[in-house]
Amino acid sequence: MRFVVLRLVPHPDSPCRAVERIEVRIERRPAGRLALAYRLQGDLAKVRIPALRPPTFADDLWQGTCFEAFTRAQGPSYHEFNFSPSGEYAAYRFDAYRSGRTKLEEPLQVRTSTLAGDWVLECEIPAPEDAVLALSAVIEEAGGLAYWALRHAPGKPDFHHPDAFAMRLDEIRD
Repeated sequence: MRFVVLRLVPHPDSPCRAVERIEVRIERRPAGRLALAYRLQGDLAKVRIPALRPPTFADDLWQGTCFEAFTRAQGPSYHEFNFSPSGEYAAYRFDAYRSGRTKLEEPLQVRTSTLAGDWVLECEIPAPEDAVLALSAVIEEAGGLAYWALRHAPGKPDFHHPDAFAMRLDEIRD
């Protein structure tokens, strides 16, 4: 199998009224890359989606609607990728859990579209063959932020937590 579709779940303490479902299609690409397509279903008129901007690096995207992917190979270091519906993105390397953050300079592309009434964000990231993946989304609604992930760690929402890394990429095979 060269791709897989996974479903994110809301954090138990997150308000979540507008979005009914978030699925992520993960597809292996050549040269150690992954294509990700986040698909939102629900009452999208109630989701705050920022206006389109030129693709550029921006910090703090998680303060509004944002889609995230984390990759970790061997050891404590990992990478974080953030994608805003605006077209802005961020990419970082961490030496260990939430420490030693370094900005990655690789430009990333974000594409958005609608498909059968659903909203879709597509992006591509580098990922080693043996990486473990954490997927997440922050959805801004009128009532605040809702936190979605493939797997939530115990306690408050924490996408960096080692327990959030739930998908082994070597499970996606040709």
